[in-house]
Amino acid sequence: MIKPRILIVEDEADIRRFIRMALEKEGMNVFETATAEEARLNAGSRKPDLMIVDLGLPDGDGKTLIREVRGWMSAPVLVLSAREQETEKVEALDAGADDYLVKPFGVPELLARVRAQLRRAGTVSNGGAASPVAKFGSVTINLATHEVARAGIPVHLTPNEFRLLTALVRGHGKVLTHRQLLMEVWGPGYSERAHYLRIYMAQLRQKLEEEPSQPQHLLTELQVGYRLSGLEAAETRHS
Repeated sequence: MIKPRILIVEDEADIRRFIRMALEKEGMNVFETATAEEARLNAGSRKPDLMIVDLGLPDGDGKTLIREVRGWMSAPVLVLSAREQETEKVEALDAGADDYLVKPFGVPELLARVRAQLRRAGTVSNGGAASPVAKFGSVTINLATHEVARAGIPVHLTPNEFRLLTALVRGHGKVLTHRQLLMEVWGPGYSERAHYLRIYMAQLRQKLEEEPSQPQHLLTELQVGYRLSGLEAAETRHS
């Protein structure tokens, strides 16, 4: 029988050990990490069937991590957090989490929620993840490692440029409105600053398009927003 693969993302070693022991006792394969950066890499390489994520990570908010991996990973995400405010729960679920459990929690409830999410996901899939690598034209993007290359040559993107590119990749060719992109890349306080998008889209085109003045992939939909054309389905990798 194939054992479910579980990735724990938690910065407190004692809690990671506690969760790991409980899951391994249930016959699951468990991997663990303490940071969002390592979690992205492990999600891409390990292809977990389920992720357990704490929101308070040392290198960023867990909601941002969830939003990022949701672009290329369909495996369920269970949040474990001491944050019990309703707004935190709503924001985590809106970011792409499937369930939310407040600390402290009991092992029976944790295991029941893990089993329920695995059942909904079809027990053990092919890791619940397509390859984190996306491609359009001569551009390759690794959503897990944040590496971008054009014609095999690495391209440096600023954090905001990468977030904007990732949002377009996750759109799978759909038109994303100015408001959608501003909310996702910069946050609620920037929803009316459309000039940000014009500046950053121009920068992305300079770095990624063959002819920046006549873009073939990073396209403008007049008075609406932007979309990414020519995105190729990445091959699923099996470990």
